Formats: sequence, structure tokens, C-alpha cells
Amino acid sequence: MKQHTKHDQREPQIPKHRDPRCRIHDAETARGFTYMALLVAIIIIGISLGSAARFWQNFSLREKEMELLFRGEQYRQAIERYYFGMPGRMQYPASLDELLKDSRSPSGKRYLRQKYKDPISGEEFVEVRDQLSKRIIGVHSPSDKEPLRKGNFPEQYKDFEGKDKYSDWVFSFVPKQGIPGAQPRPQIPVPPPGLPPEQHPKIN
Repeated sequence: MKQHTKHDQREPQIPKHRDPRCRIHDAETARGFTYMALLVAIIIIGISLGSAARFWQNFSLREKEMELLFRGEQYRQAIERYYFGMPGRMQYPASLDELLKDSRSPSGKRYLRQKYKDPISGEEFVEVRDQLSKRIIGVHSPSDKEPLRKGNFPEQYKDFEGKDKYSDWVFSFVPKQGIPGAQPRPQIPVPPPGLPPEQHPKIN
């Protein structure tokens, strides 16, 4: 009878491609790589979406800034037209409604197409009033958000450069000196030092 040697008693070798244990290990390795690849893809997509969201947010805000400049300028021009609308009666409007229908005129002149809202906040513009007459000389946004635009403004709005809030963008009309019919603010005369009170100039 043939005797089996120790070498003959070992388990037969199974090719790796047929070994179930190798197939399980390979499957787990493949799943691991697939998971990592999926994770990297999700991160890349998240970064891309975040960048795209910021881009469109900034794009939308810049569009609103342009609209703010347009609407503010409409108010400024309307206030200027109202100021010179009645010869001999140079004055600012008492309310924004006066820009839609001038109560001084029998025909009710119209200087503004419609009352605009602030495109940044969606709220009404804040009125800017003259300290003496208490009438409206301009408007500005109620928003305290920081503008994206910091420069390259039209010439009449150069003072907007570097402003930290939209509410600092004030659209106002102030008559230049020398304009016919413009009403300068009264100047209070100051007496020279040492002049007796009875000789002080009188204030009209």
C-alpha cells in the first residue's frame, strides 16, 4: 500500500482568481477605492457649487448696485427739476409725492415716473431733508450692508468711493453758487472783537 507523505497531506493550492477569500478581499478593496473616489468627487462638487453660489450672489448684488445708482439718480434729477420747476419759487419738495404731482402747478407737473424702492433692502428710500427748510433734498438706501463696489463711480458720485455702507450713498441735489434763482442760506454777520454792542451789525 502506498504511503502518503507529509507533503501529500497539505491542502491543494487554489488559484487566486478562484479563491473565494481573495475575491472577497478584492471586492472590499474595490469598494474602498470607490468610496474614496466618491468622497473626493463630492468634495470637488461642493467646492464648485460653493464658488458658483458666491459668483451668482456677487453678480446679483452688483446688478442691484447698478439699479440703486439708477433709481437714486432718478430721485436726484426729479428733485432738481422740481427745484427749478416754478420760476421765482425755487424750493425743494415737502414730500416725495410732490415729485409725482407738483401742487404748485395748476397742471400738476410730474418730475418722477414712479416712487421707487431701494433695490438692496426692498424698503422705501430714506429721505434727506434740509436742516433749515425741512424739505427733501435727496434720498439714500436704508441698508447698512457693505457695498461690493468701492470705486469707478460717475463723476457726480465720486464721494461714494470707499464708503462702508449703502446708506452712505446719498443722492441729493444742492444748487451751485451763482445759479440764477438759487437761494443761498443766510450768513450771520460776526462783529469784530472789541466793537461795542450798540455798533454790532443788525441781522435782517
